[in-house]
Amino acid sequence: MAKKISLRQCVGCGQMKDKKEMMRVLKSAEGPVVLDVTGRKNGRGAYLCKSGDCLAGARKNKGLERSLKMRIPDEIYENLEKEFEEGGYESNAGKG
Repeated sequence: MAKKISLRQCVGCGQMKDKKEMMRVLKSAEGPVVLDVTGRKNGRGAYLCKSGDCLAGARKNKGLERSLKMRIPDEIYENLEKEFEEGGYESNAGKG
């Protein structure tokens, strides 16, 4: 029997894709909204394609705000854009 593929919907473009092909944006109790590099941290998550266009679309249509059930300030979108530019799922921990 084949292994089940976990599909998730992008909050930017609405496409369904394998969750391994997507980035998870996480709202945790401990801190602000961040990219979840491992995809396993506790908290409410929303998925985005690894594309700046999808992040822009999620910002425009408020897809992240609906999924995370909170208002998202512009500075968080700016931080997410920086993380996108720096390589998507690459961890920025320990980099200056």
